Amino acid sequence: MKTILVDMDGVLANTNQHFIDYEYQRSGEKILWDNISGLLEEEAFPNFLEDVNTKNFFRTVPVMENAFQGLDYLNKKYNVLIISSATEFPNSLTEKAEWLAEHFPFISWKQMMFCGRKDFIKGDIMIDDHPKNLNIFPGQRVLFSQPHNSNRDVEKATRVTGWDDIINIL
Repeated sequence: MKTILVDMDGVLANTNQHFIDYEYQRSGEKILWDNISGLLEEEAFPNFLEDVNTKNFFRTVPVMENAFQGLDYLNKKYNVLIISSATEFPNSLTEKAEWLAEHFPFISWKQMMFCGRKDFIKGDIMIDDHPKNLNIFPGQRVLFSQPHNSNRDVEKATRVTGWDDIINIL
């Protein structure tokens, strides 16, 4: 059975919408998706570092549309590992594990890999929204479209716009 590596933020978790919602609650300013196209998260969201270090930020992120059905489908067909660069933001370790248990109860703690780098994790297929992670991955690459990667391509990657696309290609 093939192993598929699935990123959390920007793939399962709608972190961009969460940043937008946080900024709106804080300042009343509505950040528009069109205005953040091509910008890294640190550039797009003025309070990025404050937000990712806020208690419960990662615990309350909305689920990406159709992610439950898509991940359930993959989990029945592949050896699924959820991978997340979580150690940079220590609050996120527990929060992400709790978030996964709540929203994807079919994912076991044994399928969760929280790390600082993804280059040492082995698998056959990787779904990620950051080109830096896919560029170092030797297997099949799936780039999940997000504003921060709109002007970046990954060699030998299939770009998807959502979970329906993932189900169709895998």
